[in-house]
Amino acid sequence: MVIRPALISMTLAMTGLLLCGAGLRSSPDLGKKEGQCRPDEHGPSLMVDVEGLKDRQGLLKLEVYPADDEDFLADDNVLLNAGKVFRRVEGQVPQTGEVHLCIRVPGPGIYAVSLLHDRDGNRKFGWTVDGIGFSGNPRLGWSKPKAAKVAISVGAGPTPLSIVMNYRSGLGVAPLKRKG
Repeated sequence: MVIRPALISMTLAMTGLLLCGAGLRSSPDLGKKEGQCRPDEHGPSLMVDVEGLKDRQGLLKLEVYPADDEDFLADDNVLLNAGKVFRRVEGQVPQTGEVHLCIRVPGPGIYAVSLLHDRDGNRKFGWTVDGIGFSGNPRLGWSKPKAAKVAISVGAGPTPLSIVMNYRSGLGVAPLKRKG
């Protein structure tokens, strides 16, 4: 068997993506109280439409971060202890119908958003099983996207956002190809 340097490099880079955000120490409750929308939310928030789910199993975990490379997908404990933005909403994937999520933000501004489809419910990203999506729907490579590619401007009221989910496809991750 010949091991190619390019394959080793890609594997190491993907491992870096996992360590950069989705697999870090975290309490499932951090940021939830602050992120929970109220009925008929009128303040600064994101109204997220989720597209391209692989199936209807597991959890959805929507998170809001500062829109800079240092803080995007950083450990939530570190962000909150430093007084930085971190919000999370989490829930079961609805069995039918369109999927909509709402998450509050501290005020108008620019944020970076990630959405995990935790299909096995273990509360961390497994690139062979789970799906991932980001605001701005960037094309995903072997590392986390740059914050500038996923930055979204939120106004004083609810801001609509559509996120397309990506799942493992060969050696990478991409949106599912739909038949027909």
